[in-house]
Amino acid sequence: MQKPGQAVDFALKETYPKIGAGAVTGDKLSCTYDLVEQMQYLYVRVVKAKDLPSKDVTGGVDPYVEVKLGNYKGITKHFEKKSNPEWNQCFAFSKDRIQASVLEVVVKDKDVVVDDFVGRVWFDLNEIPKRVPPDSPLAPQWYRLETRKGEKAKGELMLAVWMGTQADEAFPDSWHSDAAMVGTESVANIRSKVYLSPKLWYVRVNVIEAQDLVPGDKTRYPEVYVKANLGHQMLRTRVSQIKTINPMWNEDLMFVAAEPFEEPLVLTVEDRVGPNKDETLGRCLIPLHQVQRRLDHKPVNTRWFNLEKHIGAEGEKKETKFASRIHLRVCLDGGYHVLDESTHYSSDLRPTAKQLWKPSIGILEVGIISAQGLMPMKTRDGRGTTDAYCVAKYGQKWIRTRTIADSFAPKWNEQYTWEVFDLSTVITVGVFDNGHLHGGGDKSGGSKDSRIGKVRIRLSTLESDRVYTHSYPLLVLHNSGVKKTGEVQLAVRFTSSSFINMMYLYSQPLLPKMHYIHPLSVIQLDNLRHQATQIVSMRLSRAEPALRKEVVEYMLDVDSHMWSMRRSKANFFRIMKVLGGLIAFGRWFDQICNWKNPITTILIHILFIILVLYPELILPTIFLYLFLIGIWNFRWRPRHPPHMDTRLSHADAAHPDELDEEFDSFPTSRTSDIVRMRYDRLRSIGGRVQTVVGDLATQGERFQSLLSWRDPRATTLFVTFCLVAAIVLYVTPFQVVCLLSGFYVLRHPRFRHKLPSVPINFFRRLPARSDSML
Repeated sequence: MQKPGQAVDFALKETYPKIGAGAVTGDKLSCTYDLVEQMQYLYVRVVKAKDLPSKDVTGGVDPYVEVKLGNYKGITKHFEKKSNPEWNQCFAFSKDRIQASVLEVVVKDKDVVVDDFVGRVWFDLNEIPKRVPPDSPLAPQWYRLETRKGEKAKGELMLAVWMGTQADEAFPDSWHSDAAMVGTESVANIRSKVYLSPKLWYVRVNVIEAQDLVPGDKTRYPEVYVKANLGHQMLRTRVSQIKTINPMWNEDLMFVAAEPFEEPLVLTVEDRVGPNKDETLGRCLIPLHQVQRRLDHKPVNTRWFNLEKHIGAEGEKKETKFASRIHLRVCLDGGYHVLDESTHYSSDLRPTAKQLWKPSIGILEVGIISAQGLMPMKTRDGRGTTDAYCVAKYGQKWIRTRTIADSFAPKWNEQYTWEVFDLSTVITVGVFDNGHLHGGGDKSGGSKDSRIGKVRIRLSTLESDRVYTHSYPLLVLHNSGVKKTGEVQLAVRFTSSSFINMMYLYSQPLLPKMHYIHPLSVIQLDNLRHQATQIVSMRLSRAEPALRKEVVEYMLDVDSHMWSMRRSKANFFRIMKVLGGLIAFGRWFDQICNWKNPITTILIHILFIILVLYPELILPTIFLYLFLIGIWNFRWRPRHPPHMDTRLSHADAAHPDELDEEFDSFPTSRTSDIVRMRYDRLRSIGGRVQTVVGDLATQGERFQSLLSWRDPRATTLFVTFCLVAAIVLYVTPFQVVCLLSGFYVLRHPRFRHKLPSVPINFFRRLPARSDSML
């Protein structure tokens, strides 16, 4: 617990956990649980029973199995009137918490008052066999049931009992001893789980024209527009400039849809007959599974759709089909990447269409080991407690660890693997408090999972085949300021499968080609990203166990675009730090001119004379100088992944009024309508300025990262290029270089490509300090 006045340690700490004890298969890319500490579990798989005796007056039996180990007790579901039940349930007991020498498996008959004893099987823990993955699964055996006195009873029970680790394939679906603390009704809420994001598509609707519309009032010129609905998304065209019964628009409307497609696209043609009064002239429904899928920039074929009109008369509704038609070009754009994350923290950059995916370049393995010093997030039975679990998101794969109930230092020791298709991506790991144990009522902490903190790691900052073991601070910003809510210990390893493909990626565009051939506007991308995050959070909240909306939105940084004085100040000082190098150079040059250091000034004069007399040495000297700086900086290259930086984010020195403004509702909670309008407008404009300032800071930081070894592969490519460029420019006449450069800059448009050039692609892939922004 943090004491008042005590300094808070927000630093990243290197740790040395006891990892590497897991089994390794033949392929070096498929290590099994070697990034986490090995944990021993006693597994009990209850398969089925046969020939159970009748216990009820009616001659039946309602059997269930109770697995008891000391103070821990796991219970299977029960069956009605079944003497040969089949459960196929597995129970896992942590060896660290075992306080007994005997395992007892009891078959009971469910009754209204007291459950009847049917029979039992017991095992001495010293005689239970050990199994180490990837050994073959242990086959279950039939055991004769015994009475309490040790005599043979009627019936048999099929069981498998063994000692294993968390690498066992039975681990994810097992009932854990932690579930004994939360009750059987919350077992689903504490298990580990792997989720997949729904496959997202951009739906492009090109509204071209309509024909033979029938307006209600034929004495006026119709003012027609088209309204399109897809689920909760609604867009509309402008009013057609051609005020006839054959209007034209030729406008594009963009939506986000997720497979499987559950809702049709609904188009409504409406006539604006007066202020806030519109008349529906027709509508059509288009099922998305019938829509053509486009993989490139070539336009799809247009189609005419019949419009249907619903007319209500005397309380009855009848459907009338008439000759009105609408001309559309509708497609599912698979060449785009549907952004559902902040562009600064994207974990996936692939297009939607799987046919356009390139081979993976490696795998990312993350071991979620433990957490330390977590703060109490709620009150239960008069004392503070925390039921912590972790969520990690990379690409389309989400993982959720099991919940460790009532612990401020939980140990998960779970390992997960992702395929990597691009190094310029970020994995996000969040820690949450489970607010849905014990029914999730107010007494147990409310109905939402509280955020404890999160960690972002950019893959390009990791060296290949190196295991990073660090304890990351968990930071959360509140109205009262930034708070450290604990630390999470992770082990991370990136393994490259193709070095050539990995280096080749640095010359490729960051996003799929369609983003450059037919770019979307910034406003479009913001709106589409908002719709994508809503769809993802809704789909994942329907999973079992649910990955709740507040968790998904926190992982996807839904509110990252909102105005914040603190973020704006942080981005401003990021720019000032980038410009600090130019300012320092100006001061140094001013000292040269003023002869502050005569020896340095004389050397600069000599260098100046040499470069004037031999101008062909200017460019080789510059590139050689950059090469030497890059080699010199190798000694001080960063050895650890970046983490949340409170000083960079200006979270440690934010004014209380600024934090109050940042956490104010949007729209603001001010009472005056005028103040609300002005305040919201200011925040909206400020949010855009904040984004632009942040982008400028990002570009400058990418220049710095060329020689800082933050991305070791990129710096290697750049210093190698500098060396080669220095040699080539030395042997090539300066006039030839200038001539070729001039002709290249002034080249004809037919020799220009819409896709970014290789240097621009390389530059955009360089890491920036935006990864460390809180």
